[in-house]
Amino acid sequence: MKKLNPYFTFNGNCREAMKFYQKCLGGKLYFQTAGESPVSEKMPAKMKKIVVHALLTSDSFILMASDMTDDQGLIKGNAVSVSISFFSERAFRNCYKKLSYRAQQTYPVQHNFYGILFGSITDRYGNQWLLNCSKERIKAKG
Repeated sequence: MKKLNPYFTFNGNCREAMKFYQKCLGGKLYFQTAGESPVSEKMPAKMKKIVVHALLTSDSFILMASDMTDDQGLIKGNAVSVSISFFSERAFRNCYKKLSYRAQQTYPVQHNFYGILFGSITDRYGNQWLLNCSKERIKAKG
């Protein structure tokens, strides 16, 4: 099966956001700027620091992002969320706390009717995160 990877688009703050996500989720972070691209010489100096592609990767996830948008510019919406499944309640709560910094809580952390510890936020960059951990995993690990 192929892996699906979330890809965020930012409006000039991709580097800041991806460093924040790295602090929350861990992993290795890589950036490619417009200034490092083959067409760098044809770009205005102010564009050379723009992130063309960012990659945050670990054994369990890949998160990609960019500051590059089309002619319409960046339009944030609620069409895409990132869902993270945890194997321990401790890891769940730790990540939720970190991602919640200057975020809007959209669903408070609680055990819901289908047996999952669940919580969701819209982070300070406008991206939606769905965090979950099943009761069975909590009992098995905790």
